[in-house]
Amino acid sequence: MSRDDLPYPETGLLLTHFLTVADVARSRAFYADVLGGEVVLAENPCIVKLANGWIIMNPGGGPTPDKPDVTLRPPTDPHTVSSFLNIRVADIGECHRQWSAKGAEFLTPPLDRKAELRCYLRDPDGYLIEVGQATGMQQGVFADPPAGNN
Repeated sequence: MSRDDLPYPETGLLLTHFLTVADVARSRAFYADVLGGEVVLAENPCIVKLANGWIIMNPGGGPTPDKPDVTLRPPTDPHTVSSFLNIRVADIGECHRQWSAKGAEFLTPPLDRKAELRCYLRDPDGYLIEVGQATGMQQGVFADPPAGNN
């Protein structure tokens, strides 16, 4: 493992995404084997380099001195989401085929949303992952505003 494999910026900052997971080995396998990431640290915390970012995973737990009133746990309700991982790809059809063949279960096939083609899947803990390919956005076509925001 080289320094470049780990999320340690020499200047400025970089963005990583932390996931509280029930089973580190299971989640590590999903992000590496299904989504094609590279495991750069197996545990404590698990770090998977995925494209130009990193997914950091650890089991949940109670408060710590630096977050005294916070308990970490994986999602409990797959129908309520407050954030999700957003992955942008060059060819969503190919991505959907490859990841499906490796066991990814998408909620729908890629759908045309005017600004982009997109679809969603869940990781083993139920975290929602959006996969999108900009299409209309490249020509100045953007998504409709959310319902009630016209």
